[in-house]
Amino acid sequence: MKNILLIGGSQGIGLAIAKELENKNNVYVASRTSENLEKLNVTHIPFDVLTDTLDISLLPATIDGLVYCPGSINLRPFRGLKLETFESDMQINFFSMVKVIQSILPQLTASNQSSIVLFSSVAASMGMPFHTSVAAAKGAIEGFAKALAAEYAPKIRVNVIAPSLTNTLLADKFLNNETKQEKSAERHPLKRFGQPKDLAQMASFLLSENSSWISGQIMHVDGGMSTLLVNG
Repeated sequence: MKNILLIGGSQGIGLAIAKELENKNNVYVASRTSENLEKLNVTHIPFDVLTDTLDISLLPATIDGLVYCPGSINLRPFRGLKLETFESDMQINFFSMVKVIQSILPQLTASNQSSIVLFSSVAASMGMPFHTSVAAAKGAIEGFAKALAAEYAPKIRVNVIAPSLTNTLLADKFLNNETKQEKSAERHPLKRFGQPKDLAQMASFLLSENSSWISGQIMHVDGGMSTLLVNG
């Protein structure tokens, strides 16, 4: 069985990934909370990406897969954004992710071929108003992932999932009533917004042997938003 480490896996997309992987892998979830993990076959490690250093002594000597889930959604006009907002988005989305990867690099390279899965956003490739801060942070992830994939091929595969709006607590204010849900669904060519399981299934694929010839890719799991024009 593979050893998979999820950074942030107690809710939303991370929790969906944990549920997708638990029966066929040794899953370690490093997160601030664990209340949604009690019934799952996973090992929880208390960890806050913004304040803690990951205790690698609690991890196996070999890590076959890493998924970094923490992120942010700050959608505001650029003129009202302070530099601190950009710094905060970069910290949780990018700098903390880099710190985690560097801390477990020996365990990742100990695997025959490990897989890193990161999360971007459709906003990194599409020009969307009010997305300057989050698009900058997610764009950094995409550039980093391609460079890291090139540097560590074939030992480590690195891929990025770029979703559109997904039904999680992080996106609750954009989907917290029926009208908002209908408008969001209508914006997508496939006429629905994302669900955590949509992203969990892609993450599971990228961690598996079925994707062993895929690296350095940005996987747009976004209901067709980034490439398809909505009729009308």
